Amino acid sequence: MIASAYLAAEGFEAPLEEELARRGARIAAWHGRLALSPDAPVPAAWALNAWTEPDTIPIASIGDAANRLRAIQRNWAAYAPLHHRRAALIVDRLPHVSAKPLVFPAAAPAAPLGSWTLLEPGTLLASAACTSPFPNGEAHFVEDREGPPSRAYLKLWEAFALLRRWPAPGEIGLDLGAAPGGWTWVLAKLGARVTAIDKAPLDPAIAALDGVGALRESAFAIDPPAWVSGHGIVDWLVCDVIAYPQRSLRMIRAWIEANAVRNIVCTLKFQGETDHDAAEGFAAIAHGRLLHLFHNKHELTFLWPCDAKKEHQACPTRAPP
Repeated sequence: MIASAYLAAEGFEAPLEEELARRGARIAAWHGRLALSPDAPVPAAWALNAWTEPDTIPIASIGDAANRLRAIQRNWAAYAPLHHRRAALIVDRLPHVSAKPLVFPAAAPAAPLGSWTLLEPGTLLASAACTSPFPNGEAHFVEDREGPPSRAYLKLWEAFALLRRWPAPGEIGLDLGAAPGGWTWVLAKLGARVTAIDKAPLDPAIAALDGVGALRESAFAIDPPAWVSGHGIVDWLVCDVIAYPQRSLRMIRAWIEANAVRNIVCTLKFQGETDHDAAEGFAAIAHGRLLHLFHNKHELTFLWPCDAKKEHQACPTRAPP
């Protein structure tokens, strides 16, 4: 029996397997990048998408498969590492689910989206409940190839889309480890007033944007209580700094404990082996959520806070209630 399944990003099966083992979730088999487990669902930051209610369904034909899926709900995303042609024929008989890239700013889709795969030509594995609102956890955007200095901005776009909220004009943003300025660019384009913190300089085009100021300082040298005393509470603290995970964890805890910030998006970067202890430290922070974004590499992203009343929407790595 398959009680849960976890889809890893390409090349990141190992950290997902390590995380599941730490949480006591066994892997019975891999189906492509999909880890099949006989155990109940557990939180899995390294899963692009977790299937929390998988059902193994025998099917007699392509039409039978489509009918069975439509009888459960309307929207489905296929994951087809095997039996590609047969899966494509089933997709053709299901209602269309738009895969058009989002034009930012835009929220992630809100309609329930299930996932399915063909374990064998005559065996369907389908889960109506999944943790990502995007097909197979893949968030695509219409990219801006002129304004930002690097593609790192896509991580912040994806985080805001998943949170279904982003900085409003006039809000205060603090970008820690900002250079060359991709995340500062995102905040400024949304109308926020941004202070970029980094020992290295911003890209000149970013530094010249309206509402952008810069401080040539280490992100870790900023004292949260002192910052609030001098500048007020930060509406959006964003951080894509390259640092040891435990150091980033201590810094983020300090900002939260000082009541110095209202919202946080922070990348947790791993150098060499995955620091699962640090990841668990982030995941344990109340009202936060840790996840592997589609645009992440060997890193996770911490989102804080999640609205407890709407947690299944604001924090897509948690299964719907």
